[in-house]
Amino acid sequence: MTLDKAIADALRASTTATLTTVLLKKGIRRCWMQGPVPMFNAAERLVGRAFTMRFVPAREDLATPESWSSPRSTRAAIEDMPEDCMVVVDAMGVTDAGIFGDILTARMKKRGVTALITDGVVRDGSGVEGTELPVWCSGVAAPPSVAGLTFVGWQEPVGCGGVAVYPDDVIVADGDGVVVIPAALVEEVAKAAVEQERLELWIMREVEKGVPLPGLYPPNAETKARYEAETGKP
Repeated sequence: MTLDKAIADALRASTTATLTTVLLKKGIRRCWMQGPVPMFNAAERLVGRAFTMRFVPAREDLATPESWSSPRSTRAAIEDMPEDCMVVVDAMGVTDAGIFGDILTARMKKRGVTALITDGVVRDGSGVEGTELPVWCSGVAAPPSVAGLTFVGWQEPVGCGGVAVYPDDVIVADGDGVVVIPAALVEEVAKAAVEQERLELWIMREVEKGVPLPGLYPPNAETKARYEAETGKP
């Protein structure tokens, strides 16, 4: 699940807003998760490969405290998490049952997990904050996961915040939320995002000079030619 350093650095230098634009140009519209927001220790833009987990609606014979000791449990999944992964949890947007609390997030931090992303909520909010694990989620709730959810597995395709996420996809999370980049497109998206950021920085300088927007943003042929001449970009 290692991500090439040059690609990771390029993505860390690109906002999620820029990435959604680049992905839109490549035909990917559903890439920004609805629900997860920066909630705990989430001041920096973070990048990593997706490690997925999935919950389904609670079923009374399975969603019990005893299930926490099962081989198919959140605890077992955490012990399978590789270093530097971005954990993406499909909690179906349920907001009245916390999928993880301070102990589980502390263990994730100890294992070198980069961040937790979920369309659900966590519990023990102050404790989660204290673990220093970055978390993007939909809020906090006191009840445990089994109050509303049944954990069913990990490292399989999931849906989180209305976006399909496959293991090994690349996740970028910042103050504007969370974007999923399909694994097959990561390299070309990273390169295009860096160039888009350069172009928009140049455009912003033009705006500050008082240049009108029509023909500037988006740039027409004349503006592109001027940008290339001034920056040396082909």
